Amino acid sequence: MSKRTLKRQLNLFQVIMLGTAGTLGSGIFVLTGLAADVAGPATFLAILVGGFLSFSIALNYSELATMYPETGGAMTYVREAWGKGLLSFLIGSMDSISSTFYTALSAVGFAYSLSVFFPSIPIIPVAIAAIILFVLLNILGVTNIGNAQLVLGIGLVFAFGVFIVAGFTSPFGFSLATLFPQGRMFPEIGFVKNAGVLLKTIALIYAAYVGFEVIADDAEEVKNPAKNIPIAILVSLAFITLVYSLVVVVTLGTLPWQQVAGSATALSDAISVFMPGVGVTIIAMAGMVGALTSINSSMLSATRETFTLSRDGNWPLILSRLNRARVPFMAIIMIGVISILITIFGVVDFLSYITSAGYLFVLFFSNLAMITLRKKYPDIHRPFKVPLFPLTPILASLTCVIVIFYSDLDAIIFTGGVILIFSIYYFGKIGMELWQEAHRRDLSPGRWRILLPVLDIKGSENLMKLGALMAESEHDLNMCALTVVPSTGQVDVRASGDFVDDIRQQRRAILDHFIHYAVDRNVPMYTKTVTGPTLADGIVNEIKNDPNVKLLLMNWLEDHPGKDPINQIAKKVIEEGKTSVGVLKDKSLDKFENLLVPVGGGLNSRLAIHLANDIATREGSHVSYIRVIPEEFDEETNEDMISYLQEILLTTLGEVPANASLSILYSTSIADAIINECESNEYDLVLLGTSTEPLNGSVFGKICDRVVEESPYSVLVVHRYQSAPATWLRHQAKRFQRD
Repeated sequence: MSKRTLKRQLNLFQVIMLGTAGTLGSGIFVLTGLAADVAGPATFLAILVGGFLSFSIALNYSELATMYPETGGAMTYVREAWGKGLLSFLIGSMDSISSTFYTALSAVGFAYSLSVFFPSIPIIPVAIAAIILFVLLNILGVTNIGNAQLVLGIGLVFAFGVFIVAGFTSPFGFSLATLFPQGRMFPEIGFVKNAGVLLKTIALIYAAYVGFEVIADDAEEVKNPAKNIPIAILVSLAFITLVYSLVVVVTLGTLPWQQVAGSATALSDAISVFMPGVGVTIIAMAGMVGALTSINSSMLSATRETFTLSRDGNWPLILSRLNRARVPFMAIIMIGVISILITIFGVVDFLSYITSAGYLFVLFFSNLAMITLRKKYPDIHRPFKVPLFPLTPILASLTCVIVIFYSDLDAIIFTGGVILIFSIYYFGKIGMELWQEAHRRDLSPGRWRILLPVLDIKGSENLMKLGALMAESEHDLNMCALTVVPSTGQVDVRASGDFVDDIRQQRRAILDHFIHYAVDRNVPMYTKTVTGPTLADGIVNEIKNDPNVKLLLMNWLEDHPGKDPINQIAKKVIEEGKTSVGVLKDKSLDKFENLLVPVGGGLNSRLAIHLANDIATREGSHVSYIRVIPEEFDEETNEDMISYLQEILLTTLGEVPANASLSILYSTSIADAIINECESNEYDLVLLGTSTEPLNGSVFGKICDRVVEESPYSVLVVHRYQSAPATWLRHQAKRFQRD
C-alpha cells in the first residue's frame, strides 16, 4: 500500500535555523525570571547542566533520525524497536500534545513580550491571534515556514548578540558581585538541598531546550538527511546552550536575582539598566520573534506527529490529508484549535512543567529504543553512530527520569492523566473496531438498495450487469428493478384485474430476464412498479418514500417523444432525490478489464474513484486515473501533481491500489484531453464525476456532455448526493479560493 509522503525541501541552513530559532524562543524570555525565583544565581548552572544533558539526547536523536529519515520522530523509533502497539501510540500522542502545549506556552510568551510596548494589551487574545497566524502560515507550505524561520532566526540571533555584548561591555551591565551577592552560587546552604533546587530548576527550564528535536520530527522533509540532520541537531544545540548561558549570566549579573525573580520580562528588565531605550526595544522585539519561532517549530512538530499517527491508522485518517502544497492541513487546524484552548486555560509555569514532563516521557523511551535497535538490528546502516555507547543513551534515560521526578507534582499528575486518556482511547478504538466487525457480520443482507429504472428490457442488459457488480462489491446491498407506470387518474382501471395482471407479467418478465446477473453475483434482487405523472416523478417519489436507496443507476436516455429527456430526469432526481446518481451511456459494454477515471478532486469525482475501485476489486480490472492540467510544468511540479493525485486516492480509498496507474495530461481543454486519451488507448468504461458547479443548463456539465457524446467507449456519469447546506458551503469555499 502506498502511503502519504512529504516533500524533501529543507536545506542544511534552513534545518539549523529551524532547530536553533525554534529553541531560542519564548522559553528563555519567560522562564529566566521563574527559574531565578527557584535557584537564584544557580540558574545559569541549571542552564549549563540542562544543555549538557540535552547533548546526550541530541546524540541519540542524530543516530535515530539518520537511520529512519521520515516524519514521526520518537514514535517511529519506538515502533521500530518494539513494534506497533500501545507504547508507540502513547509516544506519538504525547510527543504531539507536548508540542501543542509548547505552542501555547510560546504564544503566551509572545503576548508578554508585546506587552512591553503595549502594557494594557490582553494577553490571551493576543496569544490566540499569534496561533491563528501560524496555522495559516503552516497551511501554505513548509517551504514558506522554512523561509520564515530563517528570517526570524537571523533577527533573533542578532538581538541576543546585542544583549550579550552590551551586557558585558557596559559599565552598568554585568558584575560578578551582582551575580554572586553573597559570594556563593546557591541562596541556601547544604548539598542535598541545593542539588534538589538544581534539579527542580532543570525540570522547570528544560522546556527552553525543547525545539532541536523538531529536526528529527521533520526528517522526511530534510534534503540529504544522512548528512544534514546530525550536523543541524548538534550545531543548533551547542549554539543554544552557549547563548542561554551567557544571557542568564548577563541578566543575573546586571540585576540582583531577587529583583527579577518571578518576572515574565526578566531580560527586558536587565537591558533597561545597561542599554535603555533602544536596548529594551531590541530585546522586546527579540522576545516576540523568539516566541513566534517557537510557535512555528512546535506547531510544525506537533502536526507532523499527528500526521504520522493518522497515516498509521492510530488517529482519524482525515488528519493525514494533504493539500496541494503537500502539508497535512487538517492536522494543522486541529493542533491550532487545541493550542488555543490550552492558551485560554493555562498559566506559564504550569505549561512549562507539563511541556517538560511530556517531552521527557517521550525522550526516555526513545533513548531506550536506541539501545534496543542496536541489539535488534546490529548490521543496519547508521550514517551517524553515537559515541560511548551504551553510556550515552543510559545517561540520557537517567536524565529524563530524574528531571521528571523533580517536576511540579500537579504537572506530573496532569501528564499521567493525559497518558491514561490516550490509553483508554487506544483500547476503546480497538474494541470499537472489533464490535463493528462483529456487527457487520450480523447484519441481514439487503438493507440498502441500488435502484435501476427499466424502460426497455433489451436496452438494460449492461445496466443490470453493472448494477449487480456494484451490489456485490459492498455488503448489505440489493438490486431493485423499477418500472414506472404513468398515472392517468383512472383509479378504477388501475384497480381492475387485467391491469394488475399486466403489471405482474411485466415484473415477472423483468425478473426472469435479469435474475441470472443477481444469481451469478449472489446479490438479492426484486422488482417493483410505481406510478407517477412522469418517469422522473415516479423515480423521485420512490426515493423519497424509501431512504434506503443508496444509488440510482439508470441508462442515458435519448431524447425522443414519449420519454423524458435525461437532463430533466437527472435534474429532478439530483435536486429532489436524496441519493447518489449514476447514468450509463452504454456503447456495447461487455467487460470491465480497463477503466478510465478522470480525477478532478471534487465529491463527484471521488464517487467515480470509489465505484471504479469497487469494480476493479471484483473483476481484477486495471484502473487508469488521470488528471488534466492546463500547461506542462517542470519535473518538481509534475511530482507534486502526481502526489496530489495520489493524495486524492488515499483520501478516498485509504490506499493507492496496486492495479492502478496515475498520470498527468496537459491540455487547455479537459474534455479534449479525456477524449484524446480514449482514442489513444483501449478502455471498457469511463467513470466521470459531474461538474460541481450549480445546476444551470447542462445538468452534468459541458465536459461530461462532450465525453458522453464523443467517447468511443461506454461512460458512467456519477453525481454524489450532498445536502443543500453542505453544497452551499462548498461553493462558498471555492468562491473564496478563487477570489
